[in-house]
Amino acid sequence: KQWYQRRVAITAGGTVLSLPPVINGNHSKISLSTRNIFIEVTAKDRKKAGIVLDTICGAFSEYCTTPHTIEAVEIVQADGSTFSSPKMGSRIEEYDSAELCLKSGIKTATPEQLADLLTKMCLRASVAGEKLKVEIGPTRHDILHQCDVEEDIAIAYGYNNIPQVLPDLYTIAVEQDVNKLSDSVREELARCGFTEVLTFSLCSRDDVSVNLRIPEAVGGAVQISNPKTFEFQVVRTTLLPGMLKTASCNRNMPLPLKLFEVSDIVVKDTLTETGTKNYRYVCALFAGKTSGFEVVHGLLDRVMLMLDVKDYHIQQTSDPMFFPGRGADIILGTKKIGHLGILHPEVLEKFDVTLPCSVLEFNLDPFV
Repeated sequence: KQWYQRRVAITAGGTVLSLPPVINGNHSKISLSTRNIFIEVTAKDRKKAGIVLDTICGAFSEYCTTPHTIEAVEIVQADGSTFSSPKMGSRIEEYDSAELCLKSGIKTATPEQLADLLTKMCLRASVAGEKLKVEIGPTRHDILHQCDVEEDIAIAYGYNNIPQVLPDLYTIAVEQDVNKLSDSVREELARCGFTEVLTFSLCSRDDVSVNLRIPEAVGGAVQISNPKTFEFQVVRTTLLPGMLKTASCNRNMPLPLKLFEVSDIVVKDTLTETGTKNYRYVCALFAGKTSGFEVVHGLLDRVMLMLDVKDYHIQQTSDPMFFPGRGADIILGTKKIGHLGILHPEVLEKFDVTLPCSVLEFNLDPFV
């Protein structure tokens, strides 16, 4: 048996009130005859717990004997310090009424009308010249910026009542070049008998490094802060892990498996504002009774022919993900844009693939 330590809320007499966060005790169960309610919130973040507590107390207070009254409790912390809870505080913000009208689309509204609209949304507002003083109460923690106030004004006024106007700027939407090229490549790969798949953009650290026999590759991956599962720890730096997982899950399908994906990968880039950069990649996988290297090689030639590219060639590589002597880099001009080859048996074993596989993967951005 495994035993776990849990925090238990008990009364002074030793009666168990709750076992957070699992379940409440029968002693504290609420019924129709309940008159006194103690509200307790458990959270890792005190600010978030305070927001939840304010919201619940605000909702319950409407039904109190004296409406909208809450009795605060004094909390003694482990270090002996104390504080009262809930705070149920409010703040005053000041906004320019003309700007609120402009941004919400209600250009003819007066400051007094805006104050009435905000009152409908549980925001007390008063007029101070051309300004609006808005009191944001404890139950409206969703109001963070001026745009949130503008949204409430539009909701209270009615979206359907806001006059429709043409924008000041005349623009025409067009498809981005990279997306247009991606669609053309997808169609060509489908004509070659390959089936498109759509895999997750997140994967585990091992999927982009150890499982591909490239342990140092994890250093270039964008890490996910506080991942919820081991399967989604980093943003993929290659489309290959998702393709191999798809092949593993479809081992019972008729052979050979011919799969492809055209999607984005993300790598670290210190020269960009976000510190990362997206690249559009093409990945194709052949899995069957034979390795099928000639199939993915022919597929590369076919795609290059479709793109009308002649200045490319392949040269042997020592990439550890490929079987020794069975991997090659794709060179466009003098720059490497991808690779192809027969995957190493250890890579296949890591992804639970029992068939020999050949893969083709290259960057599509240089052709845009």
